[in-house]
Amino acid sequence: MTAPNTPVKTNLPGEPNAFVGRERDVADLGRLLESMRAVTLCGAGGIGKTRLALHVAHTMADARTEGVWFVELADVRPDGTTEPVARRVAAVLDIAEEDGRPLTETLADALHAPATLIVLDNCEHVIEECAKLTGMLLARCPRLRVLATSREPLRMAGENVWRVPPLEPDEAVRLFMERARAARPGFGASDAVHEVTRALDGMPLALELAAARVRVLSAEQIARRLADRFRLLSAGERTAPARQRTLRAAIDWSHGLLDEPERTLLRRLSVFAGWTLEQAEHVCSDDALPADDVLDLLTALVDKSLVVVTGEIAGEVRFRQLDSIREYAAERLADAGEEAGVRGRHRDAVLAAAERHGRIAVAREPAPWADRVALFTWYDVELGNVRSALTWSFDHGDTAEGLRICTALRTFWIVRGRVAEWAGWTDRFLASGRRPAPDVLGPALAGRAQLAAGGRDSAQAARYAEEALAPCRRAGDDFMAATALITAAECLARGGRFTDAAKRLDEADAIAVGPGQEWNRAYASAARGYLLIRNSRLREAREHLDTAVSVMRDIGQLWGASHAMIGLGRLAELRGDTASARGHYAEVLPILAEIGARPEMARALAGLGRVALEQDDLPSARDSLAQSLTLSRSSGIRLDMARALDAFADLVAREGDARGAVLLAGAASALREAAGREPGTGARRERTLEPIRRELGEPLVAQFWGEGRAMPPDDAITYALRTPGTLTVPPPRTPDT
Repeated sequence: MTAPNTPVKTNLPGEPNAFVGRERDVADLGRLLESMRAVTLCGAGGIGKTRLALHVAHTMADARTEGVWFVELADVRPDGTTEPVARRVAAVLDIAEEDGRPLTETLADALHAPATLIVLDNCEHVIEECAKLTGMLLARCPRLRVLATSREPLRMAGENVWRVPPLEPDEAVRLFMERARAARPGFGASDAVHEVTRALDGMPLALELAAARVRVLSAEQIARRLADRFRLLSAGERTAPARQRTLRAAIDWSHGLLDEPERTLLRRLSVFAGWTLEQAEHVCSDDALPADDVLDLLTALVDKSLVVVTGEIAGEVRFRQLDSIREYAAERLADAGEEAGVRGRHRDAVLAAAERHGRIAVAREPAPWADRVALFTWYDVELGNVRSALTWSFDHGDTAEGLRICTALRTFWIVRGRVAEWAGWTDRFLASGRRPAPDVLGPALAGRAQLAAGGRDSAQAARYAEEALAPCRRAGDDFMAATALITAAECLARGGRFTDAAKRLDEADAIAVGPGQEWNRAYASAARGYLLIRNSRLREAREHLDTAVSVMRDIGQLWGASHAMIGLGRLAELRGDTASARGHYAEVLPILAEIGARPEMARALAGLGRVALEQDDLPSARDSLAQSLTLSRSSGIRLDMARALDAFADLVAREGDARGAVLLAGAASALREAAGREPGTGARRERTLEPIRRELGEPLVAQFWGEGRAMPPDDAITYALRTPGTLTVPPPRTPDT
């Protein structure tokens, strides 16, 4: 051990500027090096391995170490032996070679006694030589520790691999701001800074290069120019190693160390936003790259830090490329002339999976509920691939393929309340001028009708549903024809045309008779139940809703069962059976939460809120209604938000806020109109407003009503969600007399 006042022998270069972030990594690595003798920092080029190693080494120099040495290996040329690396280590430690004796033996003797930390920086191009030398020295030198940096592990006995991750979002912002203010004092933070740091994946080299540009560009300009990041991020410090002066050079260095099959797979993987092994084998393989080789090649790319493991979803490990590496690889894909072929295979793979999963979603293929839940999780992470496939289809005139993807995945977006984007995609393909065959057009129009209905646009839903019938019938697609008829019936029922709605449901029942049509039969039964509730035929409504629940459970479709059970809850409310209503609403919530079904969760929670109001349990009512309104806002469905605000008007009136009740009722009325519905009066709203009119007088209520209708929806929602008594709106004006 070093004597207390003996200076540590070291050649560590000083840190050029403040070390930002990674506080936990530094502390953990320090503790790890106290107990482990070989640690390798692995990560992509530009991820900050060298800087982290240098900072950790500086902290170790102040600890129980007699020597801390930094050995730069980037310019060492391999010759198939350990000698080049050994010579560089010996030169740094000032250890002379002995004639007639291997240098490794001399090094081992010199390092046998002292407590020494050696940092081997940039090992990837001499990886085998570093592994052999390190293994030999550790075996001979009991007090030696080695901290290596490499784009892949040394793969030697006793090695502890530490994957250096991108900076956390807050760390990335801190680093960018630190470097930006060094380049331009007084530089201020903005939303664009967050946009830049997100786009650069928290990669320190990229952040530092981007921050250097603030000398002549604003953060907003930098964000806009990141579409060509390799041109933008090309002005590093002149004193930096060549591989670290530009983002492209950093990735070029890694790419140059790959063999040809690894390069081929790397560029082909750029078509994915994220992927599994099976997807990579399917899309990236061909005669030149057999599918059987993909596993080993993918493992090599992970080891070399050009692919990262992001976790496990539905029992499958997923991978991705950092955005900068993906963009670089995409350029290589285009240069190789492979873009059209690989992107086409990627689109076809997305389409095939979407259609298989779409059939499972509506029980055209049998599956347990757990498998359907897993599919929702799957499409949370597959969203980027779906968008990429849709973009490729649209840009290349593949209207049929694009519509088939939209149709197949409609259920996932409707259940989640994400209808706007997917309705937009469907509309783009329908308006492209390339009219697809009836077997594509009919289902697409029927799916578009369902999306419109999910967004509570009944007029549009009815139009698309009617348009879908003829092509569905020409194609002999009874399933999607029945789907269109059921959607049309739902729209007619909402418009009060009960007889016409019942006729459409009769037509649907007549064709939904074969195997694989259980979903349509059950959903039609639920739709008839809701129709009968609207028509005040409650006993018949219950029979149909019970049937729908039973069939949906039999086919393992618990979202469909929950949809019908919410109807049973509403029916129980109307009959004054609050206990049954509460039971139905509460039962569906955990089911719906499993798949993130925001619109249906909002309906169930609104039901619980109404039941609590009927029982004068205002705290419970506020809790349920607040959750319902929050979910409706996150879905962006205006009619659902209007309904929630109407319920809140009743609540705040009971809480004693007469003005707030009128404001919220007015805001709800305006939202209904914005959603294309009549502002309406409604018995519940009138029950809320009539006592307030008697208390405040019609002129003041009319004034508050007008103020509420003028409120932006977000302001109305914020007011509703406040804690009672903690938020006020501008004071009322005295009405003119």
